[in-house]
Amino acid sequence: MDSKAANDSFPRTSSTRDSLSWKDGAAALLGAGPLLPQAFISTPRRLALLAADALATAFALELALWLRFEGQVPPRYLAALPAALALLLFARLAANFSASLHRWSFRLSGLPDAVRIGIASVAGSLLFVLLCPALVPGGMPRGVYALELFLATTAFGAIRFGPRVGFGWLGERARSGSGAARTIVVGSGSEAELLARDVQRNPESKFLLVGFASDDPAMVGCRIDGRPVLGLLRDLPELIRRHRAQMVLLADPCLPAARIRQTLDLCAGSRVRFKIIPTRQQLERLSVAMLEDVSPEDLLPRESVAFEEEEIRLLVRDRRALVTGAGGSIGSELCRQLVRHGVRQLVMLDMNENALYLNSRRLSELHPEVDIRVEVADVREQQPLLRIGKRYQPQDVFHAAAHKHVPLMETAPDQAVKNNVFGTLHVARMAQACGAERFVLISTDKAVNPSSVMGVTKRVAEQVMLDLAGRSRTRMTAVRFGNVLGSAGSVIPIFKQQIAAGGPVTVTHPECTRYFMTIPEAVGLVLLAGLGGYGQLCILDMGDPIRIAELARNLIAMAGHVPDEEIPIVYTGLRRGEKLHEELLTEQEERTQAVRNRIRVATCATPARDLATRLSALRQLAEDGDGEGIIEALQQLVPSYRPARAPRPEQAQPAPAPLPRLRTATWNGTGLDGPADSAGAPP
Repeated sequence: MDSKAANDSFPRTSSTRDSLSWKDGAAALLGAGPLLPQAFISTPRRLALLAADALATAFALELALWLRFEGQVPPRYLAALPAALALLLFARLAANFSASLHRWSFRLSGLPDAVRIGIASVAGSLLFVLLCPALVPGGMPRGVYALELFLATTAFGAIRFGPRVGFGWLGERARSGSGAARTIVVGSGSEAELLARDVQRNPESKFLLVGFASDDPAMVGCRIDGRPVLGLLRDLPELIRRHRAQMVLLADPCLPAARIRQTLDLCAGSRVRFKIIPTRQQLERLSVAMLEDVSPEDLLPRESVAFEEEEIRLLVRDRRALVTGAGGSIGSELCRQLVRHGVRQLVMLDMNENALYLNSRRLSELHPEVDIRVEVADVREQQPLLRIGKRYQPQDVFHAAAHKHVPLMETAPDQAVKNNVFGTLHVARMAQACGAERFVLISTDKAVNPSSVMGVTKRVAEQVMLDLAGRSRTRMTAVRFGNVLGSAGSVIPIFKQQIAAGGPVTVTHPECTRYFMTIPEAVGLVLLAGLGGYGQLCILDMGDPIRIAELARNLIAMAGHVPDEEIPIVYTGLRRGEKLHEELLTEQEERTQAVRNRIRVATCATPARDLATRLSALRQLAEDGDGEGIIEALQQLVPSYRPARAPRPEQAQPAPAPLPRLRTATWNGTGLDGPADSAGAPP
């Protein structure tokens, strides 16, 4: 199947703006953008500004005379007024023109522009004072010069800043009437000031700023962009109640995860929503449009992982890669990063044809320069895999296909064995047979001292890979890590669905903890660890584990609800195969070496010499559907495996007689590699 050809059958659509709102017009008049031709707008506006300056100058001079003499202006000064006014108009307009005060953006002006007005006013007054005695008979009193300077500067500032103040007030009234969320910004630094400025001046803003909350006691009572610092961060719940706030904006894009969790816990009973600036944004570009809902990624108790794009690109550029499980969360992200970093050919392999097709189509549209091929195949069947390997000759093979659902695999141990154990064996053999240079196995922290069928089968898969790696020219690496946020079937989407339905949110145990990492971070580290040649077993540093109950409470608070009141949390107990706490290393692997940021290499235990014989027996048990026998065989392969409960009675019942086989395969009892042309299922 060629996904490139399939892409052409989908139409492309585009949308245009048919009309402009009154907000667009107001923004254009205030200098927000050239919605009309520039020549049509700019010249009249500049002439209007100069005319307004002239009127303001005339008014300032006459009012200064009137004030100086308290309304009783002497006749000689009245007689000299026309000449003085003409001279002053020349001086003022020349100074303002030189300072480009006629080129003014009403919406974007700030303190430097106010200083420019002051400098132009002083320059115009100096020119007037120097020329007036020579050109105006009798001159003007010194007090008039000072009063006129003050009045003219005030008028020039009012002309230029008045419209912004007025439109800001009107915009605030309009937002208040349209139901904009009353908002408190957390922070008092430059980030908070930039965000507050855009909140108040953006015509599309849906926030009504009421003030700030700060960590700095010295800032309380001060004003930022015209809004007060209402109190300290520890007083945030009271500030929310007193000012009827509905939204909290976290202005610092580098806010530590611990502080975010602390803020969420503090406001858990306040029924407010939270938004934050993503950490990837640059400070000088801070705006309302960048605001996003606080996400679970922001709560991880560690710093985000930064990658050198060029380093990954050097590992994969112009190479042929094959990814199994390409329709899943990890597999699809592997494909995205591989094509983004310049692989020459990508083979996407999975049994889920819908996800496979949609993912391949999306990648083909984004990266038409990459040769993307799609193969629907089952890793449990070796011969199709061997044919695919021979056809494409991949240089790098990534094995992400696996059954990962812990409770479901407890009821289907035969399927877990076929997919996780022998699927790994088949893909590794395929990589070996086609001459692949590198093979990367995606493993899991549940393989460490496993208590579940899923975990123990992944542990056996690691043993299979290690056994093959000892006799293969293909460089093989297993990369082990914990949970990823947002993957299919993970706890985060389930919690969000439960919150959207009004609860309850179900948590297995109040003390249950898990390691978490974002999918892009995990995959980026997999590429570096798996292709970097560091060792046969790499472990990703996941940071500190996070309590699932705390994560649930934070998600409820982020949605604007009160945990345990509006959305109850129900503890259901650990399910079969689940552990209270996960681990990343076995006792034999405790001696690790950090090879780079977030990647450690563990010393691997040597697989048993009779591994092939034991696997042969395990395959037979899986073919027969003997659940109880599978559990016993897995315990022999992994002595640290402690199943939570005995299999269900129906699993222990005698299995029906197996169907007759059409072909007898051979098994190499001395190892797992066997001849590629006869590598079928063992008898």
